[in-house]
Amino acid sequence: MDVRTDGTRAYRWRSWFPIGHGWIYHWGMKSTSHESAAGDSSAPARFGVSGMHCAGCASGLQEALLALPEIDTAHVDFTSGITTVTGGAPAVRVLEVIAGRGFTGEALSPGFDLREARSRLEQTQQEASRRWGRRALVGLGLWVPLEVVHWTLGGHGHGHAHGADWVPWFMLIGSAIVIAVAGGGFYASAWGALKRGGTNMDTLISIGATTAFVWSLVVFVMQRTLADPGAWAERPLYFAESAAVLGIISLGHWLEAKATARAGAAVRELLELQPDEAERIDSGGEVGTVPSGEVQRGDRLLIRPGGRVPVDGFIVDGRSDLDESLVTGEPIPVARGEGDPVVAGTVNGGGRLIIETTVDGMHTTVARVAELVRNAQSSQAPIQRLADRVSAIFVPSVLTIAAATLLLWGLLAGDWQTGVVSTVTVLIISCPCALGLATPMAVMVGAGEASRRGILVKSAASLEASGRLRRVVFDKTGTLTRGQPRVSSVELLPEAETLGLEERDLLRLAAGVEAASEHPIGRAIVQASLDRGDPAPVAEDFVSKPGEGVKAVVEGRRVEVVRDERVSCRILVDGRDVARVAVDDDPRADAKATIQRLRDLGLEVSMLTGDREDAAMRIGASIGLKPEEIVADATPASKLDVIKNAGSHTAMVGDGINDAAALAAAELGIAMAGGAGAAIESADVVVPPDRTEGVADAVHLARRTLTTIRQNLFLAFLYNTLAIPAAAFGLLGASGPLIAAGAMACSDVSVIGNAIRLRRSLAKERRRQTA
Repeated sequence: MDVRTDGTRAYRWRSWFPIGHGWIYHWGMKSTSHESAAGDSSAPARFGVSGMHCAGCASGLQEALLALPEIDTAHVDFTSGITTVTGGAPAVRVLEVIAGRGFTGEALSPGFDLREARSRLEQTQQEASRRWGRRALVGLGLWVPLEVVHWTLGGHGHGHAHGADWVPWFMLIGSAIVIAVAGGGFYASAWGALKRGGTNMDTLISIGATTAFVWSLVVFVMQRTLADPGAWAERPLYFAESAAVLGIISLGHWLEAKATARAGAAVRELLELQPDEAERIDSGGEVGTVPSGEVQRGDRLLIRPGGRVPVDGFIVDGRSDLDESLVTGEPIPVARGEGDPVVAGTVNGGGRLIIETTVDGMHTTVARVAELVRNAQSSQAPIQRLADRVSAIFVPSVLTIAAATLLLWGLLAGDWQTGVVSTVTVLIISCPCALGLATPMAVMVGAGEASRRGILVKSAASLEASGRLRRVVFDKTGTLTRGQPRVSSVELLPEAETLGLEERDLLRLAAGVEAASEHPIGRAIVQASLDRGDPAPVAEDFVSKPGEGVKAVVEGRRVEVVRDERVSCRILVDGRDVARVAVDDDPRADAKATIQRLRDLGLEVSMLTGDREDAAMRIGASIGLKPEEIVADATPASKLDVIKNAGSHTAMVGDGINDAAALAAAELGIAMAGGAGAAIESADVVVPPDRTEGVADAVHLARRTLTTIRQNLFLAFLYNTLAIPAAAFGLLGASGPLIAAGAMACSDVSVIGNAIRLRRSLAKERRRQTA
C-alpha cells in the first residue's frame, strides 16, 4: 500500500498473467480518490493520420514533425495510421504539419483505447487494401488490353501510319483514365512534397508516368496535325507504358498492404481477446452494459456463465472454472474463487462471478501487451537509419541523373526520343519504395512472432541489439535457478552438543528468527523446519542488519542467524556458534540446455551472483559453466561494474531489484517475467518465467529478423544499382518504361515476399517446438 502526499491511499496490485506460451507482467492501481490524467505535459499526444500511401510517407511525416522545435520525439506508425509525439507542440500545430504533408489528421485521446485501436488498425489496413486494389485493378485492367492492341493492331508498336486509325485514340483515352484513377494518389503526394519544396518517392513515379504520357501525346498530336509527319509517324507511343507504370506499382502497394495486414495480425489477435462491452454493477446494485474502455478501476463487473472477462481484476463473489486457453494455451479450465485474480480475455465456465477491477478498461493486460507489441513492430531500428539517409538524397540524385540523361541524349547524341524514353525509365526504375519497406516489414514479423512465444520486445532497437549480441551475463537466483532456495545441509558444531541442541531444535529456533525476514535464506530455513513438522515459534526483540543477518529472542534464548564466509549462514545461540547451514537453489530444468544453445549460437556465457563462491561453483558446474565464467559474492554495484566493463554487444539477464542497475546499463537488458517490477521496467526484453530458454529464443528470433533486414536492404539496393545505369544508357530499349515498372514492382514484391517467408518459417518453427 502506498500513501500519497494528500493522505489518500493507493493499493498496488501486481501479478503475472500467461499470454500465449509465455507470461506477461501487468501492474495496476486502484485508488480511493479520483485521479486525473490531465495536466501532464510530458504525456504523449496521439493523432490519427489517413492518406499515407507507403512507409516512405510515414518516414517523411516523421521527419517533418521532428523538425518542429516544440517536438521532442515523434513516431509515425504506417500500419495503424497513428502518430505519437511528445513535447510542448499544440495539437493545432501538429495537425498543420500533417495537412502540409498532404494527409488528413485528427487528434486522438491520449490513452490506449482498445476498441479504437482495433477498429483503427482494421480500418487503416482495409482502406489501404481497397484503395490500392482499386487502383491496381483499373491500371492493370486497362493496361492489358492497351498493350495487346498496341502490339497487334497498332502496327507492331509504332505510330498510326502502320496501324488502325482508332488504336491511338483508344490508347490515349485508356491511359488517361488510368492516370486519373490510379495516378491520383501519386500526384497528390508528389504535389504535397513539391509545395514544401521537397520530393518523395511518388515524385519519381509521377514524373515518370507523366513524361511517358506527355511525350506520347506530343507524338500523337504531331502525327495528326502535320501535313507531312515525317519522322514523327515512325515514333512509338508510350500510352500503354504510362498506364503500366501506375498499374504495376499500385499492384506492389496492394501486395504491401495485404502483407502489412498479415504482419500486424499479432496485435489484432491480442486485441480480439478482450470483449468490447462489460456489465457494470452500480452503487445501487443495478447492472448496465458499458463499453470496456469506459470501465474504471474499482468498478464491479458481472461475469455471466459463458461470458468473457472484459477487464483485469479479482473475484469478490462467486466461484467458477475459467477457461484460460485463449490466454495461456492450456486447454484445462482452472478453478477460481473469491480473492483470485482474473485477466481480460479468459472465459467463465458455469459459475456466476462478480469481480472488482484493478485497472481501467484501457490499461488491461491485453491492451498493454498489444500496445507494446505494436510499438515494437512500428518502431525504428538503428539499421533503418541507413535506408533513411539514402532515401533523403536518393530522389534529388535520381532527378539529376534523369535530367542529365535527357540532355546528353538530346544535345550530344541528337536523339531526343531515346532521351525521353531513357529518362522515363530512370525515373520509374529508381523509385526507392523497397527501401522504406525493408526494415519495417521484417521488424513487424519478428516482434509479432516474439509476442506469440511470450517474449516482449519493447522496441525495434532492442530487437536489433538482440541480434548483434556477443555475450550474455546471467544472474543466478531466479534466473538460472528456480528462485526457491532449500536447506541442503546442517553442520552441527561442538557448542551445539554442549547446549544440548539437535539439528531439529536449531532449525526450529532459527525459523523463529527468520519468520519475520523476507530473505530467501530465511524462507528456506522456515520451510525446512516446517518440513520436519515444527512451525516457527514466536520471536521477540527482532533485529535485522542488512548484509549481516537477523537476531531475536526465541523460547528465552538469544538466537542469531548471520552470514558466513564458507556456507550460507551460521546459527548462534546465546552467543555461541552452534551450526552452519548450507542453502542451495535448484537449477531450472532448461538452464543447462539454454547455456549450451547460446554457445552454439556463438555467444560467450557467464554468471553473476551474490551467493558464496562454493554455492555458485556448485550450481555453475551443474549447468555447464566453467569456473572462470562465474563471478560470486557480487553486489548490485559490482554487477554494474562487471556489465560496464564487459564491452559492447553484451546482454544482462536478471529478475531482481538488485539486477535493475545492471539491466539498465547493459546494451540489452533481459528480464525474467515474474521478477521484480524494477527489473522488468529496466529491461529491453522480457522473457517468460520458468523458461530460461526464452533468452535463446529471443536471440534466435532477433538474428533471423536482422538477417532478413539485411537481405531486404540488399534487394532494395540491388535493383537500383544495376538498373539505373542500364536505363540511363538506353540499354533497356524502347520498352524500357515497361521493364522499369516491372522491375520496380519486383523490388517491392521481393522485400515483401522475403518478410512473408520469414513469418512462415518462424511460425512453422514455433509449431514444431510446441508439438
